[in-house]
Amino acid sequence: MTLLVVIMLFTSIFFLPQNNAMDPKLSLQKPSLSNPLGTDNFGRDIFSRIIAGSKYTLIIAVCTVIGAVIAGCLLGLAAGFFGGLCDEIIMRLMDIISSFPGILFALVMIALFDNSPFTLFAALTILFFPSFTRVIRSGTLQLKNSDFILAEKLLGAGFARIMFIHILPNLMPSLISASILGLSNAVLAETAMSYLGLGIQPPIPSWGRMLSESQIFLFNAPWYALAPGICIMLTVIAFHFLGEGLRRHFGEKNALA
Repeated sequence: MTLLVVIMLFTSIFFLPQNNAMDPKLSLQKPSLSNPLGTDNFGRDIFSRIIAGSKYTLIIAVCTVIGAVIAGCLLGLAAGFFGGLCDEIIMRLMDIISSFPGILFALVMIALFDNSPFTLFAALTILFFPSFTRVIRSGTLQLKNSDFILAEKLLGAGFARIMFIHILPNLMPSLISASILGLSNAVLAETAMSYLGLGIQPPIPSWGRMLSESQIFLFNAPWYALAPGICIMLTVIAFHFLGEGLRRHFGEKNALA
């Protein structure tokens, strides 16, 4: 399933099956050979819009996870390695951020700035990086008193070298599995924001926005709502299974080691 999502993403960049121009004459057409998933209320091909929307949904999700991983690594390494007051300040800040409801925080961000993909990316990154901070901090606490770290300290290695050359690479298996699992949550968060009108704005296609627009046609054109809904579900499940599989794989390797 994950491979299918990736193929859909690359297809949306280089090729679309049909033009997304509006044609009221084709409004709410049933699925057919020319329109495999039917058409929406503006006569646009839903299959083409699903593929086009995957680009924006997945790119925002990937950028969100990358931004959250970078911030989480920096703060988690600092909190775990230095400990004491530094650890207390960083972790209390993570608790404060985690206590904010996601939708309320997004509303505040949009009110302060504007309703754009960059604002959505910034809001989701701030909401996601506390979880990565905790993962990295936990691993750093386990490794910072290891023999090879103590040996590096005796050889005069600086804290930056110890954190980024010796500790961080040993945390990569946990970080990779957490990042893939984070992708599923990021896709779900982005589509939820778009569904509520806080994410990607028309005319740019978005799975969440398509789901929102299709709900009033649920009974007379169910294919309109089913298409984006099933895509969201399959994408979230695919990334979740991949992340969970990687987590178990790395866990088994560590156990054997």
